[in-house]
Amino acid sequence: MGQPRKSSQTQAKNRQKITSLGGLDDFLQARCLRPPRSYEQQEPRGTMVVPKHILGTFDDALTSLRKDLLMMAGLAERSLDRAIKGLLQRDDDLCTHAIADDEEIDQLEKQIDKDGFEILLRYQPVASDLRRVISAIKLSPNIERVGDQATNIAKRARKLNRHPPLPEVQMIVPIQAHAMSMFKDSINAFARENVELAHSVCSRDKQLDDMNRDANRKLTELMMEDREQLRGYFNLILISRALERVGDHATNIAEDAVYAAAAEDIRHKSLAASV
Repeated sequence: MGQPRKSSQTQAKNRQKITSLGGLDDFLQARCLRPPRSYEQQEPRGTMVVPKHILGTFDDALTSLRKDLLMMAGLAERSLDRAIKGLLQRDDDLCTHAIADDEEIDQLEKQIDKDGFEILLRYQPVASDLRRVISAIKLSPNIERVGDQATNIAKRARKLNRHPPLPEVQMIVPIQAHAMSMFKDSINAFARENVELAHSVCSRDKQLDDMNRDANRKLTELMMEDREQLRGYFNLILISRALERVGDHATNIAEDAVYAAAAEDIRHKSLAASV
């Protein structure tokens, strides 16, 4: 005789364990990755909550997709943090770890693409469910590119670490803080479906552009004055540019978060308003 089937009540309890926010933290901790504390640990008041779908199997598939996406975001955040610390602390080991994270980030991007398209084909979701799947698929390339920028920063940092320290490295500190804040908030906006937070990320992109432009101007002037430090200043320019691009990717993520939560396409709106 086969084993008795579980009651629908027991199945519902098991599914609740899988999709709970605490379950997400356990999943991330099991992979030895510090979960971003603000990513979906609790639902703030006034934000949307993902409704339960009629098909439990769809819920499971979407939850798995979101877990992989947040895992990927956590890896990209960790890689970027290690790269910057490797630069500021002149620690080549941190730079090496930052570069090593990129391979797993790339693999997660491929997995998210595969799983996302399988969900579209198998369940043919509509309305808000469709937006959530499409947004997850669109988010992963931007997260992957944040990982790429972290790798670029780590490689430049290792080159700088071979030479005497440059005081101008401190120019990078406010730029990286701004870029990191934008990236974290963009992921939070997606995870919590917080439209207001997503809009705030988009509004901060111009300030990051201005910070990068100002740093480039100052470093270019220093390159002309001190030819011996030309390569060092040039590497700092490229690091600043990489952080500016992190902000661009964070803006893209925030725009997709708005689309997922509110069915509103806000791409290019800020550009049109400034013309």
